[in-house]
Amino acid sequence: MRSIHRQFQALTRHSISTCSETIHPKKTFFKPQNTLILCKDEQSIISLCKRHRLTEAIQLLDHIPHPSPLLYSNLLNLCLQHKSIENTKKIHTHIKSSGFSPGVSGFNRIIDCYCKCGSLVDARKVFDEMRDRDLCSWNILVSGYAKSGRIDDARKLFDEMPQRDNFSWTAIISGYVRNDMPNEALDMCRLMMKDCNVKCNKFTICSLLAASAASQRLILGKEIHGHIVRTGIDSDAVVWSALSDMYGKCGSLDEARHIFDKTSDRDVVTWTAMIDRYFKHGRKEEGFVLFSELLKSGNRPNEFTFAGVLNACAHYNMESIGKEVHGYMARIGFDQSSFAASALVHMYCKCGNMEVADKVFKWIPKPDLVSWTSLINGYAQNGQPEEALKLFELLLESGTKPDHITFVGVLSACTHSGLVDKGLEYFNSIKEKHGLVYTVDHYACVVDMLSRSGRFSEAEEMIKEMPMKPDKFLWASLLAGCRTHGNLDLAERAANALFKIEPENAATYVTLSNIYAASGKWHEMTEVRKLMDVNGVVKKPGLSWTEINRKVYTFMMGDTSHPRLKEIHELLEEFQKKMREEGYVPKTDNVLHDVEEEQKEQNLSYHSEKLAIAFAVLATPEGTPIKVFKNLRTCVDCHTAMKYISKLASRKIIVRDSSRFHCFENGSCSCKDYW
Repeated sequence: MRSIHRQFQALTRHSISTCSETIHPKKTFFKPQNTLILCKDEQSIISLCKRHRLTEAIQLLDHIPHPSPLLYSNLLNLCLQHKSIENTKKIHTHIKSSGFSPGVSGFNRIIDCYCKCGSLVDARKVFDEMRDRDLCSWNILVSGYAKSGRIDDARKLFDEMPQRDNFSWTAIISGYVRNDMPNEALDMCRLMMKDCNVKCNKFTICSLLAASAASQRLILGKEIHGHIVRTGIDSDAVVWSALSDMYGKCGSLDEARHIFDKTSDRDVVTWTAMIDRYFKHGRKEEGFVLFSELLKSGNRPNEFTFAGVLNACAHYNMESIGKEVHGYMARIGFDQSSFAASALVHMYCKCGNMEVADKVFKWIPKPDLVSWTSLINGYAQNGQPEEALKLFELLLESGTKPDHITFVGVLSACTHSGLVDKGLEYFNSIKEKHGLVYTVDHYACVVDMLSRSGRFSEAEEMIKEMPMKPDKFLWASLLAGCRTHGNLDLAERAANALFKIEPENAATYVTLSNIYAASGKWHEMTEVRKLMDVNGVVKKPGLSWTEINRKVYTFMMGDTSHPRLKEIHELLEEFQKKMREEGYVPKTDNVLHDVEEEQKEQNLSYHSEKLAIAFAVLATPEGTPIKVFKNLRTCVDCHTAMKYISKLASRKIIVRDSSRFHCFENGSCSCKDYW
């Protein structure tokens, strides 16, 4: 998007110089006189214009019956800078009452002023009243319509044009691109190619590349690339950036990188766009490497660069890199009020470091809503719901208005702390007190909150009354609550709804299987497993990983490739023995296979998060906190075992599963077993 934004900036600059020299902002837009002798009042008006005192200049204009063309030109230029439609109208009225005839170029300037100040009705009225028009007159109005979103009016006027030039075609094509109509833009491209009097320039090319990117037409984008090479169009950083953007959005990342490497005058926007493309396509290693190259290139990253990299660190739970970026930002003295600061808060929250997240938040002079919301959600997800709710009250006291995302964090905090009645109060306040519209996410949070507490009748009533169709997250929340409380009937209804919405999601089958297994209904469990096979659904393997000395170690149950696997198993067996002495009983209810109890316990012993924790205990000094991430929700048995291990190993163990953070310390968990 920033690449396209740059193209449009270029088009805007181009629009003034292409139409006619007579509408260049530094020139007089009316027919010049050989000698201009300005009276005292006129000199005062020009002086006021130079000091941007538009209102006073307009007031003084009423004392001059016949102002000079230079005076009108200065005043209209200032109206453009201030985007003042009212003062533009006053000047236009004065021109008409004075009997002065601006000429075609002067009328063009008035039309341009009306368009850019947001009054297309007045612009069109001036255009229709003109006895003589030139190509620039048409171009200004077509461009004005296109840029304001009135693309149908722009096209109608374009079709009526007696002649067209490059600017005419570029204006209508870029208008279609702006209005998210890439197919129409490309159709116009074909028509333009048939116009023998028009040749593509770099501004038209940028619009066409943007259209190809928006419509995901890689083949057409390659044709345009070929045209650039064959015709030798003057290709500056804007063209190369547009070309790289097209390849990136069409999924051809290697081609995008090839264009990036060929660009000689790369600026920070070009670097940032390429780095973001890597992250958006899941190629994080290349994204981080390219960011490192940017730091060495002499180009200074901007807040967009930092925000993109920090968001990638948050997404991939790479706190160590995030800390390095934070350190670099501190060294160069970045703007503490920028959204890069908000991205820092978000990164630390997602990586489970709430202490530093809070420090960064307090360091921001005037936190924006994104920062407040990130920290509220962070506390909610990190097992500190009380802190989340306190922070929300501080947000209200600060005068900052919450949005629907903020309330998702607030409701989530109530959900994970069992504050059902408090949560319902907050839910009711969304519409009644804050005037916001309920979203499906709000309903999903409340249904999750009610079902976790076993208040299923209220949850069902909420689903019946909600104005929108329940989505997969709502049904999944209900299913999870049914699993906790063993509500088979409602679980089956929720699962059937999920099967219709996303039959390919293995989590629904697994959860329903767990519910059947916990109830000893092995036949029903087997039927669910058969249904998975029939639908070709494969359970996602449980993966856990931990970062030690900047290296990530990944574990999966049954994987025998780790060089220290024997030590890991021996340590787990030692833990298992001591845990039993402390009163630990393996939770085998949810093991999906109808096998002997001993085998079930064996299966539980080597879940991926237990392997990762055991390795971290072996690989780090005593007392070092351990942080493990898991791609699935941790099971009940692992949650119980981790409480024991945290006490036996005298370690603080933080586990981030697909749902939230769990902080185990001295035999207890931050979630207070309410998860």
